[in-house]
Formats: sequence, C-alpha cells, structure tokens
Amino acid sequence: MERPAWAPPGIDISVPSVSRMYDFYLGGSHNFEVDREAARKAMEFLPGLPKTMQANRAFMRRAVRYAVGHGVTQFLDIGSGIPTFGNVHEVAQAASDAARVVYVDHDPVAVAHSRAVLEGVDRAAVVAADLRKPHEILRSPEVTELLDLDQPVALLLVAVLHFLEDSDEPGAAVAELLDALAPGSLLVLTHASYEGIPVPQERAGGAVDVYRDIRNPLVMRSNAEIARFFDGTELVEPGLVPMPLWRADNPDDEEDPFAFSGYAGVGRKP
Repeated sequence: MERPAWAPPGIDISVPSVSRMYDFYLGGSHNFEVDREAARKAMEFLPGLPKTMQANRAFMRRAVRYAVGHGVTQFLDIGSGIPTFGNVHEVAQAASDAARVVYVDHDPVAVAHSRAVLEGVDRAAVVAADLRKPHEILRSPEVTELLDLDQPVALLLVAVLHFLEDSDEPGAAVAELLDALAPGSLLVLTHASYEGIPVPQERAGGAVDVYRDIRNPLVMRSNAEIARFFDGTELVEPGLVPMPLWRADNPDDEEDPFAFSGYAGVGRKP
C-alpha cells in the first residue's frame, strides 16, 4: 500500500483508525481501504451510520454558534479527529473574530492532518494528547498560550467519550477538565447509545463488535449514564436529547431515524 503524503511516518496504515472511519462516514478523502472496509462492515449492522455522523456534526456546529452567541469564544475540542468542512474553528471564527480554538487528539493521523489544515490559520492550534490524561492537555503550551482558562471556555467532547471504557474513568477526566475551567464555561457533548437506534439491540451490537475487533471498544451508555458527565453543570434547554432535537435550525419531521442514534447536550458551569 502506497503511503500518501498526508499520512505521517511511523503509523501503521494497515490497521483501521476510528478517526479515518469517521472521515469516511462523512464523505471525506483521508481514509484507506482498511478503514472503509471496517466502516462498511459496521454499516452492515447499522446502515444509517453516515446519517448518525452527519447529525453529530450538525449538532456540533449549532453548539459552537450557541456558545459564541452567549459570549464564549474559546474552544477546547478533545477527540477532534480529522478536520472536515465546517469544523470548529471555521464555524467559531465565522461567528466571531475573537474565537480561539485548540484541537486535541491522540490519533497521529488526525493530529498531522489538523496541523496541515491549520497552517496559516490564526488563533487555532492542535495538541497531541489523550483525554485520559487531562493534566497533559491543560498544561500543554498550545492551551496555555492560546486559551485563558480564567475566562469561559467551551469544552467539546463530541463523539469521544463512548470510546472510553468505565475502567478508563471517563467521568473523572471530564470532572478534572471542568474543574480547571472558569464559571460560565460550557460542556458540549455527544455520546452513542442503544436508546433510539432504529434496529434491535442485538443487530446494533454487531457494529459495536466491529469496533471491539479493531481494538477501539465502543461503549453504549444510557441517557441516565451519559447525564452523569454533566454533574457540576446546569443543562441548557432542551437538556440531553437525541441530536436532531437540540435547538435544530430547521426542525424536520422527516429526519432520518438513524440521526436520532445518540444523545447531545450542553451544560453550563455555574
């Protein structure tokens, strides 16, 4: 397999990557056949996965505009993946000239491509770090130089917490990050769940098995379990809801059922 210029040296391009699979679902070009093969296998069980990912991205864009509209112009996007059209810095900086964005990911492909996309972009940076080590993120030069943690920050954890098992203590990581942020900061979160998926759980479990087989376990949590990540914040209306129902720009009764496969919410730190 020929290594494209955007693939950093040292990574195994014969192993599927969650970031590149997500890029494939969204119609991106930064993925390999091994990623497409794994994604198609997952889609055998959940054929609407691209619709789910599109709903996830649409929520993210609405949440970013909500943050800017409420005076929050600093963004810390952890588990940011491979930037595609309409990513956080594009949406935020289109809404405010003051917007500053730090992307964080532990996938070297996502980090390398983010750096390429951000070349020449002011007030945006990327950090190679892991959500499971919040202190490394908070102490990184990119965060300390670009973000003022004494002022409100929008912490984005979009489609990332479901890749942390309970043994990784994701709740503790979220709490540590929130504790470091100023009052008025926002927690923007989406999470996969069996609740709302328009196929039997047993069939959906086949897609979960695909992710487990590529050593990226996908942890499906209930609404109540996801809500615990918002402890210490006040949920913004309409609360923790299926992604298309969070302040939709144009409510559509004909929304694809798979778009409702997952929950989204925004919490404000008092």
